[in-house]
Amino acid sequence: MINRDLSAMYGLKYDPFLPQIPVGDLWQPPGLEAFQFRLRLLVRHGGFALISGEPGLGKSKVLQIVDDWLQNLDDISVGVMQSPQSKTGDFYRELGDIFGVNLSPANRYGSFKALRERFRSHMKATLMRPVLLMDEAQEVCTSCLTELRLLSSANFDSENLLTVVLCGDQRLPNRFRSAELLPLGSRVRVRLNLKPWTPADLKAYLDHALEAAGAPQLMAEGLRAVLCEQAMGNVRMLATMCGDILAYGLRHKLKKLDEAAFFEAFGHSAQLGAKTGATQ
Repeated sequence: MINRDLSAMYGLKYDPFLPQIPVGDLWQPPGLEAFQFRLRLLVRHGGFALISGEPGLGKSKVLQIVDDWLQNLDDISVGVMQSPQSKTGDFYRELGDIFGVNLSPANRYGSFKALRERFRSHMKATLMRPVLLMDEAQEVCTSCLTELRLLSSANFDSENLLTVVLCGDQRLPNRFRSAELLPLGSRVRVRLNLKPWTPADLKAYLDHALEAAGAPQLMAEGLRAVLCEQAMGNVRMLATMCGDILAYGLRHKLKKLDEAAFFEAFGHSAQLGAKTGATQ
């Protein structure tokens, strides 16, 4: 119903500020192309890559783009870890499901050996390493990260059997400084560290989102500038504010969204915040 209303009022194909938008319509931030180029080289030789940044900077969307891109490359097998918080037994069970190996977690050595054989057979057939993607990787326990490092390394650490892309907030690279995970951190060869976006970057995201959704003229330039300044470098915050403005416009049947809509939609809460601050 809401999508039909958005289409009728604004000509939108979908709400561009919700998480569930087509992967082909996602904004590709600066630095992603260079990261993908290096990752393509990494897949030939194996090893670890890292996407990191504070919450709300678009890490998971970047990983979604990378997943879609990898899936469309020839001879590359891509698996996605769905339960990063698992303990070691369930961690091995999920790896078995991802790579099509029937494992018995009670037999850790047998599981370790069977997975490595699967990786080797894929390498022999395609000359590429299988790829494992892990979102929210800051939640992965230390023992599982250590298992992953040992599982992917062969011939006295001279051969990599797997390519792993870890994606997580700043707790993850910070953990790599600990004694237990320093050996893994030192093996990360490709990094994309997302930093707060500039207003120009955020405007590029907003312009792209509206264009991809079919309504490039929906928001006035002045409104876009205000929203990008208020978002403080955080693309999730910008999308949330844009979603609020869009809902306000739909509710009040505004044909075009401009600065007046911003102050009408947020003015009451801003005034309330100012009054609260003055009384403290």
